[in-house]
Amino acid sequence: MSDIDTTPGAWQLPASKYLESRPARFAVSLTPSSVYVPMRDGCRLAVDTYLPAAVDEPVPARLPTIVVFTPYYRRFVASENGLEVSPNCGRYRDIFVPQGYAVVVVDVRGTGASFGTRDALRSPKERDDYFEIADWIVQQPWSDGSIGSTGISYLGAAAVFLASTRHPAVKAIAPLFAVTDIYTDQLYVGGVLSSIWTGRYDELMVALDHDDRPGLAKFAYYGNPAYRGPQPVDEDTDGSLLAAALQQHRSNCRLSDLAREVPYQHDGALHDPALTLDICSPGYYARSIPEDVAIYSISGWYDGAGYSNSAITRFLTLPKNPHRLLIGPWDHGARTNVSPWRAQPASQFPLLAETLRFFDHHMRGVDTGLQHEKPVHFFTIHDERWQAADSWPPIKETQTWYPAKGGRLELAPEDQGSDFYDVDFTVSTGTQTRFERLGAAGVENYYPDWTLRQAQYLHYTSAPLSSAAELSGHVVAQLKLASSESDAAVYLYLSEVLTDGSVRYVTEGVLRALHREGMSTSADYVATWPVNTYDRASAKLLVQGEPASLTFALLPVSWTFAQGSQIRISIGGSDQGHGPQVPHGRPPRLEIFHGQDTTRFEMPIRFKKD
Repeated sequence: MSDIDTTPGAWQLPASKYLESRPARFAVSLTPSSVYVPMRDGCRLAVDTYLPAAVDEPVPARLPTIVVFTPYYRRFVASENGLEVSPNCGRYRDIFVPQGYAVVVVDVRGTGASFGTRDALRSPKERDDYFEIADWIVQQPWSDGSIGSTGISYLGAAAVFLASTRHPAVKAIAPLFAVTDIYTDQLYVGGVLSSIWTGRYDELMVALDHDDRPGLAKFAYYGNPAYRGPQPVDEDTDGSLLAAALQQHRSNCRLSDLAREVPYQHDGALHDPALTLDICSPGYYARSIPEDVAIYSISGWYDGAGYSNSAITRFLTLPKNPHRLLIGPWDHGARTNVSPWRAQPASQFPLLAETLRFFDHHMRGVDTGLQHEKPVHFFTIHDERWQAADSWPPIKETQTWYPAKGGRLELAPEDQGSDFYDVDFTVSTGTQTRFERLGAAGVENYYPDWTLRQAQYLHYTSAPLSSAAELSGHVVAQLKLASSESDAAVYLYLSEVLTDGSVRYVTEGVLRALHREGMSTSADYVATWPVNTYDRASAKLLVQGEPASLTFALLPVSWTFAQGSQIRISIGGSDQGHGPQVPHGRPPRLEIFHGQDTTRFEMPIRFKKD
């Protein structure tokens, strides 16, 4: 099946049909004008501007602008003719410029051809830069004074940063696959440090910042040997300015070093207590976005470790804005349709057509019909269909499931008992998981060996389902356990056991037991699921051998379990390659308690009628 947007009833007008009504009006040059724009402290940022060219009609004198901020090079120098020199941002040029938008692409401070250094991941200095770039845009003779911003991942977070500056020209943003809170949804999901972010992603950024082409060769999306480093601006005819900028980049912050200085939520860097992950997070500023700025939050069910949560909480935190939410069957950036029942790996959903419709509606006043669409759209895997909803979560009711003797999962608690699980630090979910894409790895088949990996875990499995059942939202786990050590990382996996005995990964969650105390009620991160605080004040080690309660949510998903399938909850204590040992060198023995008032799982699930 496909993830194309033609599920009956999901949209009044699918984006694919909208795009058919919007043929390209103008031409686009692949060679933009490129200049340095000085910031308040003298740091010069490299800026490309793409303007439409006339074909059958004149180009309007004034144009709305889509601005994109990237740390991944606005353009490469290429040694091959015809090669896309802007693999990160060319997609925005190609969808918006032919429709009569100007597109501005900026190398953020300390990256590409821009000068400066980065002192953090998404430094607050960058947020100030974005306001100044907006000022520069509206002063250009081709600008009509209105600005939108979009982009995937870092670029989408930058769009939130820009809108939060309250620059009056900003009218709409579409953050795609973009983080809200760096600690909760990126670096320390479940309180466990991400090995992908501090490893492979950090290596990618160092290779880009240093223009280390051998270092880039191992990354799927940047390793083409025809790419010859960042493109200088037009005035830099001999490359001397680029060389000076690259030298400054060698002093950039290393994420692998900084992350370890902030093991708790709200901690500050040792050299600067005011430099926290909070002030580098888009969600910290998001409530400053004016209520008339339109927002489209888009993510995928396998979007890294917590980016789908980021999109949902942004939608819930900013309800007064014209705000839409879209979550598809995708990995980070929608490079792959993750459904095991897909027709092909590549997504068929017209994602940029959907964003075009959004910007046309809110920036140009085009009658797109968007006002007739429901604000929430999500794709249900295994049903292979899109659904629409008025709010989040789409399923309000929950069912409680309980572990029982013999590895059973039941709808009613049974007599008191317990099961033991000896943690093995070599246990891993593999190298084709939701996490690898965060390190720019090209993954097309997700969890293909999940059936073979089942022997690693402690399982609780339901009886075969008498009818199909849709689960949409967050599964919430309330575990009662004891550990032989003073800390542990508890990994939970939800799977579907098919009638042929094969097992499909559905979603997962993790919590470091140290962070079991305290639930967040932050106005900057509104959630309908439990969010642990992860702060230093709430941290509490386990007492070895004594029962303790852990409450946390699995990552959200929409998935239909087929009639005859079984629902499985699996428990583990490590994920080698994705998180460190907890505790180091001391694999704990976990005792999982079941029975009345012990362990249970709240599932937003509804059974289908025949």
